[in-house]
Amino acid sequence: MPEDAIPEHHRRERTCPVSTPSNYIPPFPGYCSRFQATMNDLVMAMMGAQYDSVTGNDGIAVTKLQEFVSRGPQSKRPSFWETTSVIDKRGAYSIAVIAYWRSADLHSSWQQESGFDTWWQSSDREKDGHGWFQEILCPTMDRFETVFSNPENPEGAANMQERISGELEQHAYWGSMRDRLAAAQDNKLEGDRWCSEDGTANGSSDDADSSKRVRISGRPNLCVIRSGQDWSDTLPGERKLYLDTMHPVLVEGMKFLRDEGREVGCYAMNLWDVVDSNSFEANSERTFGLGYFDDLASLEYWSKSHQTHINIFGGFLMYAKKLNNVLSLRLFHEVYVLEPDQQFFEYIGCHAETGMMNARRS
Repeated sequence: MPEDAIPEHHRRERTCPVSTPSNYIPPFPGYCSRFQATMNDLVMAMMGAQYDSVTGNDGIAVTKLQEFVSRGPQSKRPSFWETTSVIDKRGAYSIAVIAYWRSADLHSSWQQESGFDTWWQSSDREKDGHGWFQEILCPTMDRFETVFSNPENPEGAANMQERISGELEQHAYWGSMRDRLAAAQDNKLEGDRWCSEDGTANGSSDDADSSKRVRISGRPNLCVIRSGQDWSDTLPGERKLYLDTMHPVLVEGMKFLRDEGREVGCYAMNLWDVVDSNSFEANSERTFGLGYFDDLASLEYWSKSHQTHINIFGGFLMYAKKLNNVLSLRLFHEVYVLEPDQQFFEYIGCHAETGMMNARRS
């Protein structure tokens, strides 16, 4: 029997109906992380540097960040971290450490005891000659969900899991993402819609503050997705199939959200490369999209209704069918739906379309 994605200790009386079709059997397997019942929240933090171009990066900034995640008492350090980079739509180059902690308290202790917070708050950060950014997500466990195509290779927060689930029931149908979220059992998780009726967003596009610290306030039920792809272990036939069919439509979908996402309530999206933590060279076989939506419904709308995602989802179904649902390609995603006080976004010397700064644009 397929498992319920929501663990027993998070189940409660449901007032919001599920979308699972009756007598549903998923067309291919999917799995989710099972965390300890005593784990109340977690932290995903993206800490990085931004340069005008790739040539501006000398590696010093990201090395500094790597030193910080390796500092402090071992019990307070992140459970998992890796290095990642992207060239955004303005041609700016960002390189960052993405790190995970088992609780907000552990993360707060690490900030203090590693010296990171003192370093970050120093006015020297505004004089370093490049941008800095820090994006921190602190969901309670009922506001976080995962899904994986492969049960053997943990990614992201799954490095903190107690175990992986068996095959899921809530998987591979429209609405399954919401059905996996424990908070959605009795909460519609509605956010502040970004676009007004005339198609414009709130805020300013002025770059005048780009040399200063910019703190972006949290949004109610902000929806964040980190969706990864790893084709490093594919055999030649499957690799060619992925690169010829799946990867191009993925890139097109991420580009639409990056450049025109306001049409569907997407504040920001970038397709990041996982990079070697020593050489900082991109791993050409591991990527992930990291996107911010005004609420879960906007992410669902793009997923179900926009041609760019229909191409991705429909293409994957055909991809899996050609391989008889035996895939070496590894896919995962993490979805966060956050209260305002579960978000922290601060940018120093970054351009106005960086991350959640883009939420201010008109």
